[in-house]
Amino acid sequence: ALTAVLCGEAVERVTGRGTGIDDAGWQRKVRAIKQALTVNRPDPADPLDTLAKVGGFEIAGLAGVLLGAVARRIPVLLDGFITGAAALIAARLCPAVRGYLIASHRSVEPGHQAILRDLGLRPLLDLQMRLGEGTGAVLAMYLVEASLRIVREMTTFPAAGVTDTGV
Repeated sequence: ALTAVLCGEAVERVTGRGTGIDDAGWQRKVRAIKQALTVNRPDPADPLDTLAKVGGFEIAGLAGVLLGAVARRIPVLLDGFITGAAALIAARLCPAVRGYLIASHRSVEPGHQAILRDLGLRPLLDLQMRLGEGTGAVLAMYLVEASLRIVREMTTFPAAGVTDTGV
C-alpha cells in the first residue's frame, strides 16, 4: 500500500506474490490493499501520514534507522522490498537520504522495481530473489567490502613502477 501511494503506481502494478501465493491469494491481497487505501486515504504528499495510515511498525523503525545513519553520514545497504519501502519514507522526510543508499539487489517483487526507480538506485545484484531475511544485503555486502579494499589498498600503476612500454 505504501509503495503504491508514494510511487504513484496502481496497486496491481506493485503487488507481488511474496513467497509464491496463487492467483486467488494475489487477488485477495490486492483487494485488501485497495480497501486499506480507500478506508484510510493516505496523503501521498505527506510521508508521515502515509506511514501512519498504511505502514507498519517495522517500516517506521527502519525509516528511523535510515535517518539516524544519514545523520551520522553512514551509508546504508538496502535489502529488498520492506527496506525499500522504509527508504521511500526516509527519503521523503529527508531528501539527503538518497545519497547514502546502496541497493543490494533487485527483488522479483514488482513493488521493489518501483521503489528502485523512485529512489534512482541501481542494484548491485540481480539474482531473481524474493527470499527476504536480508539475503540480498548479505550477498552484496561482500561486493561492498571488496570494493572498499580495492579503493583503499590497490596499488596504482605509477606506485607499482609500471611504465608505458608503448606496446
